[in-house]
Amino acid sequence: MRDPKKLSAFQLADQLALAVYKHTANMPQDERFGLTMQIRRAAVSIPSNIVEGCSRNSEADYLRFLDIALGSACELEYQLSLARRLGLLPEEQHGPVTDLAAQTAKRHSPDSSEPCGLLDLEPGARSLEPRQPSLVPALPG
Repeated sequence: MRDPKKLSAFQLADQLALAVYKHTANMPQDERFGLTMQIRRAAVSIPSNIVEGCSRNSEADYLRFLDIALGSACELEYQLSLARRLGLLPEEQHGPVTDLAAQTAKRHSPDSSEPCGLLDLEPGARSLEPRQPSLVPALPG
């Protein structure tokens, strides 16, 4: 079993979850069970899926959970953008948290120019193939 605390992706995701809770604390009470909860759930989902993936014995399961974590990071980036555009999250709070979310997504994305693009069309392929997360330590031999 891998130790998720040793993974830089987990450390970044953990910092992100803490920052999201801090920066969403002052969002309007009428959003408490709306967008605020969705943002917090997505933020907590990222490190949670890394931890769950680390507990799996097969590399395929491990990679699947890291891919789920990437999806949550992309979801969070959108939700933070929506909160800013709705005026629920001031720019001075939105910027740092969004930057952290983007860094977290890039830890899982083989194409750092588009970290939230989950599918690639391989040259000569006839269908879309799922991408594998990068910066992932292999299973011990």
